[in-house]
Formats: sequence, C-alpha cells, structure tokens
Amino acid sequence: MTNNDILRSVRYMLNLSDAKVVAIFALAGCDVPETDVQTWLKKDDDAAYRPCPDVLMGYFLNGLIFHRRGKSEDMPAPSIERKMNNNIFMKKLRIAFDLKTTDIPDVLKKANFTVSQAEIGAIFRKPDHKNYRECGDQIMRNFLKGLAMIHRPKTGKPA
Repeated sequence: MTNNDILRSVRYMLNLSDAKVVAIFALAGCDVPETDVQTWLKKDDDAAYRPCPDVLMGYFLNGLIFHRRGKSEDMPAPSIERKMNNNIFMKKLRIAFDLKTTDIPDVLKKANFTVSQAEIGAIFRKPDHKNYRECGDQIMRNFLKGLAMIHRPKTGKPA
C-alpha cells in the first residue's frame, strides 16, 4: 500500500481534520504545511495529488504513536525509517493502537479476514530472519479496515 493510502485510512479511522494531521506531524518534530497534507489526501487520479514521501510518513506514524500513547521523556524517540513498507506500517500501527501481536488476528477477523498467529509473527520478525514474511497489501487493507471498525467514531465532526 502507498503512504497516501495509509494516511487516508488513519485520518478516516480517527476522524481527524487536516489541522489535526499537521499537529500529529508536529508531535514527531516535523513541520508540514496543511496544503501538503491536503495534496497527499487527494485521490490518485486528481491533478493536485502528490505522493507522501517515505520519511514524512515515518514522522507521521511516530507522531501518531505520541498522539495515541503520549510522549515519554524517558524513552528515546522511535527511529524514522527512510524506506517504508507494509511491515513497518503494521509495526508502527500496532504500537500506536497499543496492540499485542496476539490481538492482530482479532482485528483482522473484524474485517472477515482470517490469518494464523504464525503468519502474524512472521510479519513482525526482522527481515534477515529465516521465518520473516512480507506483509501483503491484502493483510494491510484488512488490518486497517478492522481497526476502523473498532476505532471509527460513529458521529461528530473531525477532531
């Protein structure tokens, strides 16, 4: 999945306004203009659409962790990845939503998608591990869908 897909999904899931997305970037120490956020949120076929760079997506996901769980002065800031992939998205979202690896199949089940605990464990392994598995788009889409079903506010204006 693209960075823009993840950004749109998280924004929808948490019912965030553009200003709140900018504030989440700021939590990770990254100043992003609201106009940039708006271009990243456009549909892929829109003339104003621009892809969100990997580094900035890393800042957003770290900001999301701080937004959801709070920023601890005792803990070092999470690293900013230069190259994003579904495995990193899944790891960062798991941390942000305070999920254990054993919770992930339940989230996927909400979206009517079944996956074994062993497959989930393989996604969270280091890339050089013999049992490492890349997280496919289908798993990522269903994970985001399941999270949205759990966390999407039912009513109200964007935060």
